[in-house]
Amino acid sequence: MLEVSAHIARGDFSLEVAFSSDARITCLFGRSGAGKTTVAELVAGLIRPVRGRVALDGQVLFDSDHGVSVPAWRRRIGYVFQDARLFPHMTVRDNLLYGARRAGDRHPELDEAAARLGLEALLERSPGALSGGETRRVAIGRALLTRPRLLILDEPLAGLDGARRGDILPWLDQLARDGPPIL
Repeated sequence: MLEVSAHIARGDFSLEVAFSSDARITCLFGRSGAGKTTVAELVAGLIRPVRGRVALDGQVLFDSDHGVSVPAWRRRIGYVFQDARLFPHMTVRDNLLYGARRAGDRHPELDEAAARLGLEALLERSPGALSGGETRRVAIGRALLTRPRLLILDEPLAGLDGARRGDILPWLDQLARDGPPIL
């Protein structure tokens, strides 16, 4: 169960948000600039609201009234940004393993993740040699290898043409059935 209730202010932008969801997939939708990414960043712990509360599966991640603020790196939330943010100096393999290694996982399930996302043949490539759909799948794989309790996908199809969207939709469908809950 994801529970969010907060007041967020960033410059001239102000947002009141309140929702709870125990669904496998929770979608935020609205026009550009409505605050979808801001809410994702709030849940991930990348921004701090003026006031509010965020809880995941009964664990309070942020509560302004009680002085609770779990840092982003301790929330176990995988975040796939709108732009994949792969490290250009690393291979696909190293990009996939980056988060798991930082989390102290000595035996990440790289082979399983690569197979699930169709990345086996790409492991030694550099990110610059990948298509848009391949790049998205690597970013999703990197987030999944951290073994998150929640996966945040910020516009996972943004910037992809119709063919690339068709490439990635089956992976997202499988992820929705077999992976962690998705925001």
